Amino acid sequence: MNGWWMRKPCAAMWRRQVVLGGMGLLCAGWVNAAQGVATVSIQGAGATFPAKVYARWVSRFQQTYPQVRIAYAPTGSGDGVKQAAARTAQFAGTDSPLGPQALADKGLVQVPMLVGGLVPVVNLQGVGAHKLLLTGEVLADIMLGKLVHWDEAPIARLNPGLNLPHLPIRRVVRADASGTSEALTRYLGMASAEFAARVPASPAPNWPGQVLSGKGMDGMLAALKAAPGGIAYVAYDRVVSDQLAAVRLRGAAGRDLSASEEGFRAAILDSDVYRQGEDTATLLQRPRPDAWPLTMTSYLLLDARPKDQTQADWTAHFVYWCFMHGDELLKGTGFAPLPQRVQAKLSGRLTQIHGPLGDVPKYIQP
Repeated sequence: MNGWWMRKPCAAMWRRQVVLGGMGLLCAGWVNAAQGVATVSIQGAGATFPAKVYARWVSRFQQTYPQVRIAYAPTGSGDGVKQAAARTAQFAGTDSPLGPQALADKGLVQVPMLVGGLVPVVNLQGVGAHKLLLTGEVLADIMLGKLVHWDEAPIARLNPGLNLPHLPIRRVVRADASGTSEALTRYLGMASAEFAARVPASPAPNWPGQVLSGKGMDGMLAALKAAPGGIAYVAYDRVVSDQLAAVRLRGAAGRDLSASEEGFRAAILDSDVYRQGEDTATLLQRPRPDAWPLTMTSYLLLDARPKDQTQADWTAHFVYWCFMHGDELLKGTGFAPLPQRVQAKLSGRLTQIHGPLGDVPKYIQP
């Protein structure tokens, strides 16, 4: 992979990367501006998928800039979009990217931040991590409620030798509007025409039959742990931190895969995110043999016309800092950084922001 995911080690090198596009970053200007700003509070909210990474970034950022108070509430992608539009948060996370018209209508700027994997997980006694194998089509039938016991033939055929219990399958889903629910339903619709017809891709799907639910990823995990025979879908970092029984999936090329950071990078490399720098291009079900089929990009939404210039400066400063230092802090988190041709668009995105006097964030050179 030739180290494509490693960001530049200093702002000067980043400037050389993006200045060719007519938009350079001042290597010292933003630091000087930052040093002269009094204590300021910045509120973030939204996607739970990358919440633990954002918490890690915020903690490290505040060690360097203790005069800044940043809080991020993991309330779900749907709420993140609402709060961004209502200006009740200075930045909002979403795993469901908005299109150009929606961004214009809401007066928002969208910035891709990182890539991760969504992973089905089960609560099945005696079935450990990476033991159960499912295809997209069989998972679709499970989530439709067509398969009701774990030892039914379509599941058993994929798992010879695995002692599957005659236990009811209990579907555990998000109670709130979520980008992870949209990604899952979009993936299952790609695998099954019946699923696509019955459950259109949506942040708040209308699941057939009776399901269990929990608000946010933590709520869904609590519901799963209380439900023997349960199946849910979570970010890969939760699989690692909570030692969950992750399901293997058969990829688009027919290989049986376990979720991994390498699989997420493979999905990026086999997509227009990498080839053309289109940050909203899908990473789902890429045909490369080692690509994890449930890979997705997470984004931040920023106010394009903030009323408080100081908050705008610091919000943009934080986002830029994450791009400059985030890679080293992503190691071991279960997420992967974006390729450089996507990163190089950052300055152009931030210069779409104009404060009350028409100023762009102070550390950006117009």
